[in-house]
Amino acid sequence: MDSAFPAIFRIIDANLNRLREGLRVIEDIRRYGYDDGQTAGAIKALRHQVRIDNYEELLNARDSEHDVLKPSTKSEKERTDLSHIIVANIKRAQESARVLEELLKLHSPHQAERFKQIRYTLYTIEKDLL
Repeated sequence: MDSAFPAIFRIIDANLNRLREGLRVIEDIRRYGYDDGQTAGAIKALRHQVRIDNYEELLNARDSEHDVLKPSTKSEKERTDLSHIIVANIKRAQESARVLEELLKLHSPHQAERFKQIRYTLYTIEKDLL
């Protein structure tokens, strides 16, 4: 990737983190809340695919202190049960995968395609879980 695009690196970094975090929440709920090793294992394997090579550039572009939407929204504070948390996090993960897919088309169509496949896998997992 071209280092002339620090904003793109910041967006990619935020979405990689968001995607991994969303998957981890679902993984832990299925693992510890439901003793569902099969689903937790599948999500863990998917989470391990969420990476790109430019870690240092991504880390250098990170600016979480100045994130203009850092405060939680009202809907983020309202969860009623574990299934509500799963839905919120699967949607978060799908959206992040889509952002990564689109931005990576600029520099790495191969990686963009990997995130497209991750997104479609998440659609299947969502249907299976709900």
